[in-house]
Amino acid sequence: MWAPLLIKTLADFPEVKIVLSTSWARELSFSRACRWLPEELRTRVIGATWHSAMSFKREGFHSLSTWWDEATRYQQIKRYAGRAGLTDWVAIDDQPEGWGADDLDKLVQTHSETGLSDPVVLALLAERLEVLGRSEPC
Repeated sequence: MWAPLLIKTLADFPEVKIVLSTSWARELSFSRACRWLPEELRTRVIGATWHSAMSFKREGFHSLSTWWDEATRYQQIKRYAGRAGLTDWVAIDDQPEGWGADDLDKLVQTHSETGLSDPVVLALLAERLEVLGRSEPC
């Protein structure tokens, strides 16, 4: 819904990559979730916090419930960042529950009703991306 605003904001930050942290990746599949995005965003997507392999038990059968289903969005994102070795990242999310105090500066919190249409949120996102752009690449 707010894709055009995100596209416009990211235009000044061509190095920014996107990781999807959404139930869409699980419910629709990663590929289908990506296809729902406009091309300008789709080309930036490098992964998702959910991977279909997470639903397999060791015996190779699908599990109805996984760790990911019970985790907060922050836990999902933090796990992905840790596994990918990321230290500099920003999350746009309307679910602030469970965010660790050490990472609150990485959260651009939106309201579920207004999302990125809030000019204050867009300005905060641009500010956080600007700060990341000045930091050493990781």
